[in-house]
Amino acid sequence: MKMKNKATGKVVKAFGNLLHVEFQGNIQQGEVAFVRLPDVSLKAEVIEIAGKDAKIQVYEDTRGIEFHTPVEFTGHLLEAELGPGLLTSILDGLQNPLEKVADATGLFLTRGVYMPPLDRSKHWDYHPTAKVGDVLTRGDSLGFTMEGRFHHEIMVPFSSFGDYKLTWAIKEGSYTIDTVVAKAVDEKGEERSFTMLQRWPVKNALFEGEKVKPTEMMDIGMRIIDTQFPLLKGGTFCSPGPFGAGKTVLQHHLSKYASVDIVVVVACGERAGEVVEVLRTFPHLVDPHTQEPLINRTVIICNTSSMPVSAREASIYMGATIAEYYRQMGLNVLLLADSTSRWAQAMREMSGRLEEIPGEEAFPAYLASRISSFYERSGALQLKNGKLGTLTIGGTVSPAGGNFEEPVTQATLSVVGAFHGLSRARSDARKYPAIDPLISWSKYTDVVSKDLEKQAEGWGHNVRKAALLLKEGDEIAKRMEVVGEEGIAFQDMITYLKRELYEFAYLQQNAFDKEDAYCTLERQIPLFKLVSAIFDAHFSFENHDEARSFFLELQNEIKNMNFMPFKSERYYIAFAHIEQKFQGAK
Repeated sequence: MKMKNKATGKVVKAFGNLLHVEFQGNIQQGEVAFVRLPDVSLKAEVIEIAGKDAKIQVYEDTRGIEFHTPVEFTGHLLEAELGPGLLTSILDGLQNPLEKVADATGLFLTRGVYMPPLDRSKHWDYHPTAKVGDVLTRGDSLGFTMEGRFHHEIMVPFSSFGDYKLTWAIKEGSYTIDTVVAKAVDEKGEERSFTMLQRWPVKNALFEGEKVKPTEMMDIGMRIIDTQFPLLKGGTFCSPGPFGAGKTVLQHHLSKYASVDIVVVVACGERAGEVVEVLRTFPHLVDPHTQEPLINRTVIICNTSSMPVSAREASIYMGATIAEYYRQMGLNVLLLADSTSRWAQAMREMSGRLEEIPGEEAFPAYLASRISSFYERSGALQLKNGKLGTLTIGGTVSPAGGNFEEPVTQATLSVVGAFHGLSRARSDARKYPAIDPLISWSKYTDVVSKDLEKQAEGWGHNVRKAALLLKEGDEIAKRMEVVGEEGIAFQDMITYLKRELYEFAYLQQNAFDKEDAYCTLERQIPLFKLVSAIFDAHFSFENHDEARSFFLELQNEIKNMNFMPFKSERYYIAFAHIEQKFQGAK
């Protein structure tokens, strides 16, 4: 929303990055302002207005700000630039292109440097699809350009409400994003010009279409998730876990192997080293679905723990807006936020400075509603052109000391559709992924099972049976710690050994092995059928030792088979040998 006369003000009080500004003119909540220092201007956002006093949070280091330092308000909310060229980009929480900023300022980023995220000089081959005389509304396609392998739709800006009758459209050709590609008149008869570039306020959800119930599975090549705790395209999930339990590694796996078109990675408050690893590896990794470099389908937003705290919140919303924009093109998008706890901590810090009444553990009282509104931006969207776009949101949570009862984890659990809880004990035992199957859950199991029943009869029944076996096996293991192996019933021993087999040969994967790191659904189905057949089998052993040695051999053979190329001769021979082995022991 643009205002005719921009408001101005002056700083009257400072508390860290929170400034009290006495202003003249009209301003609104969420409006962007600039604090004018002699040598630099610092970006800020209005977060509270009371009479002629405004409280603004500055996104940069505030040293040098003095009493009566001038402030200028822009009349705009914090907006994202949306258009071709976002893919492969590395941005900060305010959408500055970090590579260009580093080229301009050096490796240590200088405050007050803001650059447009999209290249204004690059030419794109534009193909118009809308014709003169067409009546269009927000989100309707004017034309398209190819962004890598994607049809990047150039749409009527989402900020343009009402009907627009097209009066002029540019010819097919090569143009920059600032070139006017179409002109139209609105319902009042006023002419509007459209370019390939549009803007949208990041804190407002962006969608045009009908939200529908997600039904399609998002397979990620990780057996414990795909089989036991599956995900849906358009769903939500979270991965809480203590420090060092493998949250970031799990997110890296998702960003590499998830069966989606586009991935938006938001590093909001994580350590810089982990983000650097993503930046170094992604250009060299190949997407298993398309055989192209992974970076071609990725947008990375960095706001690490060493960058300004107040920009963490902006980075979360910036990522959501970019993801929603691509969803409007009928694409499947995955947004990964690492970590929402750091974002919540930034909110807590700001809430304290605003002197708001604190909630549990000093987090703001509105913590749950903020987390909820973020995850609610996910979903499957039925578009007017018949396409279905989806946005899946997954966030990691870093509870202090691994305590899942703390407010951020609890607020997240109440809104997500799947919970992949990581365990310190499992990560210490070198189990990867360290997802604890006894505490994790997914609301999408029934939906996914119905779909997979077509390929594997009884899939849902077998998944529930495997979950029960894990619980029973764990209880037996606890009893064995007290009374020893010989002190439990023989049938309980068999249940325990089946659970061990499932844990080590199926649920665990080797992230360093080329074949086992990514296990396709096509490969998981016959393996899970085999494991289910072993669960159903009744074995006749003479004693505990014979049972243990048999299951250990079987476990090793299945693990070795997991390292063999799928559908290779070695794989088929190993599979047949395992079937023969357990059939002979019945």
